[in-house]
Amino acid sequence: MSVKKTRVLFLCTGNSCRSQMAEGFARALQGDRFEAWSAGVTPKGLDPRMVRAMAEAGVDVSAQTSKRIEDLPLREFDYVVTVCDRAKESCPVFPGAARMIHRGFDDPPDLAAGAADEEAAMAHYRRVRDEIRAFVEAMPASLEALVPDRARSTAAAITGFLKGMN
Repeated sequence: MSVKKTRVLFLCTGNSCRSQMAEGFARALQGDRFEAWSAGVTPKGLDPRMVRAMAEAGVDVSAQTSKRIEDLPLREFDYVVTVCDRAKESCPVFPGAARMIHRGFDDPPDLAAGAADEEAAMAHYRRVRDEIRAFVEAMPASLEALVPDRARSTAAAITGFLKGMN
């Protein structure tokens, strides 16, 4: 009997760096528990420095592709994790019971833009890579901890509404 894997979509603006790292780590480290995907609002292609940083960590993402949400073969996920603020703001509505989570990470290309040399640029990629790895290693607890407490927020909304009626 096969166990259904939890479907996770990592979403960012360009699907070139952070969401690709998260997908790569989820497949490599948690592939027995998670079916991982990544997409972008406006894909830009894989960032070569990201591919290099992931290879240094023992994860080959060179065959992954930068894709739009519409390009995904499935549209129902258990979790949709936005890894950048712009993706969070423009995140589409997903059918089904997907839990929307935002866990922002710094953008390595932006950080590296002011680097003095290639090694200094790569240091930014490595730092963000390691942060994403720690997040993925902590899944699923990290996902559940980031899901807003719907019952509490619903109760607060009802209480606020009822107080306004008085």
